[in-house]
Amino acid sequence: MKWVYVEDLKNHINEEVELRGWVWNLRSSGKIHFLQFRDGTGFVQVVVERSTVPEDVFEVAGKLRIESSVIVRGLVKEDKRSPYGVEVLATDIAAVQIPKEPYPISKKDHGIDFLMSCRHLWLRSRRQFHILRVRDAIIWAIRKFYKDRNFVLIDTPIFTGSIGETAGNLFELDYFDYGKVYLTQTGQLYLEAACLAFGKVYNLGPTFRAEKSKTRRHLIEFWMHEAEVAYYEHEDNLRLQEELVSHIVKYVLENASDHLLALGRDISKLEKVTVPFERISYDEAIKFLQSKGVDIQWGDDFGGDEETLIASQFEKPVFVTHYPRKAKAFYMQPDPSRPEVVLCADLLAPEGYGEIIGGSQRIHDYDLLVERLKEFNLPIDKYQWYLDLRKWGSVPHSGFGLGIERTVAWICGLEHIREAIPFARTLYRVYP
Repeated sequence: MKWVYVEDLKNHINEEVELRGWVWNLRSSGKIHFLQFRDGTGFVQVVVERSTVPEDVFEVAGKLRIESSVIVRGLVKEDKRSPYGVEVLATDIAAVQIPKEPYPISKKDHGIDFLMSCRHLWLRSRRQFHILRVRDAIIWAIRKFYKDRNFVLIDTPIFTGSIGETAGNLFELDYFDYGKVYLTQTGQLYLEAACLAFGKVYNLGPTFRAEKSKTRRHLIEFWMHEAEVAYYEHEDNLRLQEELVSHIVKYVLENASDHLLALGRDISKLEKVTVPFERISYDEAIKFLQSKGVDIQWGDDFGGDEETLIASQFEKPVFVTHYPRKAKAFYMQPDPSRPEVVLCADLLAPEGYGEIIGGSQRIHDYDLLVERLKEFNLPIDKYQWYLDLRKWGSVPHSGFGLGIERTVAWICGLEHIREAIPFARTLYRVYP
């Protein structure tokens, strides 16, 4: 008898198969046990009828509890009511392990703190299954996008002696005799070095921000995808970003729309995410916010509320460009026609999800970069390798970073980012 996964059952209708997995729910009705079975690829109902199985098999089924691990053998029958179009009529059940205690998160009224403390078990729920399947599709979409365009994957370091963003939210560690190092905020600086070697590069990995923030959009440890391209200027950078995001959404709709629908996501909103995206300048955004009664002045950065208000004007992501130089990182290229602003953009997702991408053209002039490092009170010696890139074969280049969890939250329509990653690290959460 062939072992198959739930996701493949539709190809085995009227065949006897073997399933290996877990009981995620169950109920009995006299002479019939209904087991809701999962195996990591999907969920299916297994029907155990006393009249069609040996008595000892029926007794085993009656002793099962939620999250019992089992091996089921049975006949696959078509069932149009099922999400997978089938159900399984059991002929044999072998219990691998039956829990001795009730499953701790089987109730529906648990609070979020309890569920997060039991995240190792909460992952087994149907909702989390669908969310993390969408996350998987998003990451595959990113990798395919760059593979199709002949970008080179560059794995950037986790430990760094060079501050990539701001010093105020760094995790600091002692690194043997070297002294202080930090958990990376971004792999960007290293990607800049790589793009001058390979032309088109990207990464995908964890980053860390020691921000004492408890908003629904922030994590302490999160995954980020970044790209850098030699000879790309501001407009090239924006085109690459909108092509990437529209590709991700299209890929998820084509390959994981069933998971979105199971989450109750209105996919008609995602179907509108096509290029080109709208653009507004920082100046225009400030005037708009002021017209709505927001107390904000030119030079201020935007918070979540401001981003939501700006994005509410649009049905798909929108670029906010040309932020004030003093509000952004040291490495951003000033606009030659207006040096008080930089050639940058934040991409804001619609529906209140805020910034999902931040990017810019990078400074490629040695003297200007030194000036900016001094302006930010950053140690020149720690950035000598970064300055070296401007001494030998420097060219205009641009890049950006996309937050994976924010993208997952937006595409899935989640209320909080903590469900967008398997094990969230928040201000007060490092367990499990």
